[in-house]
Amino acid sequence: MLLSLPNAAATVAAGHQLAARLRAGDLIALTGPLGAGKTHLTAGLVAGLGSPDPVTSPTFTLVHEYVGGSIPVFHFDLYRLESPAALLDIGWDDYLNEPGVMIVEWADRFPQLMPPNTRWLALDLAGDGRTLRLPADW
Repeated sequence: MLLSLPNAAATVAAGHQLAARLRAGDLIALTGPLGAGKTHLTAGLVAGLGSPDPVTSPTFTLVHEYVGGSIPVFHFDLYRLESPAALLDIGWDDYLNEPGVMIVEWADRFPQLMPPNTRWLALDLAGDGRTLRLPADW
């Protein structure tokens, strides 16, 4: 399914709606170029799960934890990581065992580390807006 998202607010709103489908143990892999709206979509997902925390990109911290909602959310940004080993060094395997939702920006950098149940969502730029491609089973 392909959604048209005309602006950042629509991207956040789409994430908010999609959050109703998330359960503890889910991993959402976000792909797309810089500026495609990965963090805006994450903001909607986090808000949709009930967290009041503001969402920012974890580009430099690598992971942000949002624990104030109905399900904890662990938000990763793999853009700056150089190797799969670097991701493992920050405790990737431990996070996979946490009872929360993982949202991973730039997941396509290390697809071999994503578990089989990963849901891949692709964002892209489309004129002044964006598109969001969802898996068929979403």
